[in-house]
Amino acid sequence: MKTMLIDGRWQAAQDERTIEVLNPCTGEAFTRIARGGQADIVLAVAAARRALDGPWGRMTATERGRLLQKLGQLILDNAEEIAQLEARDTGKPITVARNDIKVVARYFEFYGTAADKVHGEAIPYLDGYNVTLVRVPRGVTAHIIPWNYPAQMFGRSLAPALAMGNATVMKPSEDACLSGIKIGELAMEAGFPPGVLNIVTGYGHEAGAALTAHPGIDFASFVGSPEVGTMVQESTARNHVPCVLELGGKSPQIVFDDVDVEKALPVIVRAIVQNAGQTCSAGSRLLVQESIYDQFVGRVAEAFRAIKVGTPEMDLDCGPIVNKKQFDRVNNFIADAVASGVPLLAEGSLASGVSGQGFFVKPTLFGRVPRDHRLACSEVFGPVLSAISFKDEEDAIALANATEYGLAAGVWTENGGRQARVAQRVLSGQVFINCYGAGGGVELPFGGVKKSGHGREKGLLAMEEMSTTKTIVHYFK
Repeated sequence: MKTMLIDGRWQAAQDERTIEVLNPCTGEAFTRIARGGQADIVLAVAAARRALDGPWGRMTATERGRLLQKLGQLILDNAEEIAQLEARDTGKPITVARNDIKVVARYFEFYGTAADKVHGEAIPYLDGYNVTLVRVPRGVTAHIIPWNYPAQMFGRSLAPALAMGNATVMKPSEDACLSGIKIGELAMEAGFPPGVLNIVTGYGHEAGAALTAHPGIDFASFVGSPEVGTMVQESTARNHVPCVLELGGKSPQIVFDDVDVEKALPVIVRAIVQNAGQTCSAGSRLLVQESIYDQFVGRVAEAFRAIKVGTPEMDLDCGPIVNKKQFDRVNNFIADAVASGVPLLAEGSLASGVSGQGFFVKPTLFGRVPRDHRLACSEVFGPVLSAISFKDEEDAIALANATEYGLAAGVWTENGGRQARVAQRVLSGQVFINCYGAGGGVELPFGGVKKSGHGREKGLLAMEEMSTTKTIVHYFK
């Protein structure tokens, strides 16, 4: 099973082990991938180092940018094939998968055109000195991405690293990596030199752990849970290797009594139902001012009852949870809330014909969730929305900040002063005012505070993360 790309060649794991890939709509295996391990990581890191020392390291930024743009176009040319792989692998509706592939192409377009726009600066210094500050690549960068948006994450993590001239080793999730493998094939077609982009499939505790612990990497990027993020950070720290971590969220949608209900309602529902709630920035806490709580939450409940869950080809509102482990976790949250007396206000429905063996969860709305309840504080990573009331602006801000996370937030009010005050005080990496998510946001720096992680992806700041500075002092007297 040759699903690993190392030094420009597709190959099996060194020990020839494989992993079954399950269809989340049926729970049945439909293909296999290579189960990479430490030996494969050693080969991949060595290949990346050779690429840095070879043609890739000597390539100009303009030439790198052209390669990235060519890959972006190849992705668009093969968009339907990649979208079908993405939908089958993750279970998401086909329309959502198609949009994801457009976003992936946009990452390579954006960073391809930005590659030669990273400039240095001159620093005024003593007489007789010329001092310049230049940005240089980190070197060999390690990338571990999750299963919720495998194609998008591929572009989000790799494109800025490649634009800055790094050589990369990618470890995608074993639960969903088929779209990334296809994009890897297109990268070879685009003409990336061998070793610039390496893909090692396998389990996190094997291939992922070997990658972050390898002394030959110079930087690491990880998206996943806070618990695993801590392990990644500890592992890279042993070799004094810095990292960017994006570790999830419990993002609030803060709804004040002057909200434009018709504008807010569909956005708030979509922000938790999209991708079956398996989104780091999902708007999973609905905070509503007490004076309109019953009326507004009632409208949300109506919308939840209309939600349909099905398979990718049905192209409905919501697909399945990606795997059995996460399916059980989400259902445990729901059962625990019901058992503890939290009112279940509404839920969606499964479309007729979906498999009883699939990992389908009905989108669920809970109301009057106690502020200290697990459902109000912990990331579910499923289509479960917690509605909580607040009294006034101060109470709303305190409630919004009352979790360990700080990734994204939505603020719904027509009061301009309130918009500015709340956006300033909410502890979050992104704040959306009368909108949420901004359509993929390739250009918008993304990352969190507190246990949502550190560092920034997306936008031009990602290129800063994927590079470091060098100060050159020239004495000419």
